[in-house]
Amino acid sequence: MKCRSFILIMLFVVSNVWTQQKTITPNEAVSLALENNYGIKLANNQLEIAKNNVGILNSGYLPTLTGNAGTTFSIDNTEAEFSNGNTTVLNGAESSRYNASINLNYILFDGLGRSYDYKQLKQLYQLTELEARETIENTIYQLFTVYYNVAELSENALALDQSLAISKDRLMRAQYQFDYGQSTKLGVLNAEVDINNDSINVINTKQQLINVKRDLNVVLGNTLTADFSVDTQVGFDVLFDKEALFQKAKTRNTALLQIDKNIAISGFDIKSGKSAYLPTVGLSGTYGWNKNNNNAASFVAVSTSTGVSGGLNLSWNLFDGGSTITRVKNAKINLENQQLQKEQLLISLERDFNNAWDDYQNKLNIFKIQEANIITSQNNFNRTEEKFKIGQVNSIEFRQAQLNLLNAELSRNRAKYDAKLAELQLLQLSGELLNVSF
Repeated sequence: MKCRSFILIMLFVVSNVWTQQKTITPNEAVSLALENNYGIKLANNQLEIAKNNVGILNSGYLPTLTGNAGTTFSIDNTEAEFSNGNTTVLNGAESSRYNASINLNYILFDGLGRSYDYKQLKQLYQLTELEARETIENTIYQLFTVYYNVAELSENALALDQSLAISKDRLMRAQYQFDYGQSTKLGVLNAEVDINNDSINVINTKQQLINVKRDLNVVLGNTLTADFSVDTQVGFDVLFDKEALFQKAKTRNTALLQIDKNIAISGFDIKSGKSAYLPTVGLSGTYGWNKNNNNAASFVAVSTSTGVSGGLNLSWNLFDGGSTITRVKNAKINLENQQLQKEQLLISLERDFNNAWDDYQNKLNIFKIQEANIITSQNNFNRTEEKFKIGQVNSIEFRQAQLNLLNAELSRNRAKYDAKLAELQLLQLSGELLNVSF
């Protein structure tokens, strides 16, 4: 009795934690994840960096403007001999010089390398967008993996609570029968054992539920401070057209789109490398100011000058030791590798899509069978319970019918959420995960 009392106390404590909860719908969960998930925040920051890199300030099309200034000071001992034979000696003669200038440089033509580099940056930005989208898709799928785990454990806890209530009713009935001499103490003991087992299952399941809710809160960026529940209603889209969905997969799958961007980037890398074969034409301009304070030995005591100068320069790297040739060759090989990876990915994608399609159809059928099994198990339990009350069925047979009903409910719950996750995986492969309503 002490053991059973302890179990009931623990059950009461866990039940209090589990009650009075706010229901988080799938749409609310997705919104919270998009706003607060740390993985998504990091991906968005990487996207901002890529956006900065593709701006005009990083394009190489703007000129460079530099300012220079300087000064020198000297003290000299000077001996000057003039043509008339006179000699002048100066000790500690001071002189100083000052200068300042502004220099402008602009590349007029660099073999179109600057243009290809800028186009490559645009492709890199779009690639980063796809990487951010992939992070969001993976996070959403992870979110629903945990979300539906919470939903499954919630329904399991209700089923176990109902089974525990049935066991308590059986114990009360067995105790009455024993008190009035209609059965032996064995029936009471068996009922108590079953209650203890059912109570332990309830406690363990509700503790698992609490733990999984914490996991869900982590995915949501730890934004939920109060206890919560989730929506256990699940709908399925059974109107998918396999061929149409596969065509979407070949044009919208995130991994495939990333390969396409890498192919475009490799193409621009080849063109950028070839631009080194052409000359570079640059424009330069300078505005300068100079002032000299000369010592007494000089004919000019102070001189000041200002001026503007400009020039056009051409630079042609006729041979750089073969580094440009090597770079272009390697870029071509890299492009070929990207194209081979795309072909390999298409084969893998077709396989994964067909596996995901079959898995979804199978799990959906299993769920339907489990739903029908619930009806059969419930009818079997109801009839067994009626016979048990009038003494036509013993406690072992009644317990077996009870366990059959419980296992059918637990199996139905698992089949339901497995089928939903299989549907989400199919949508992710086809690039449609972010285009559906949850």
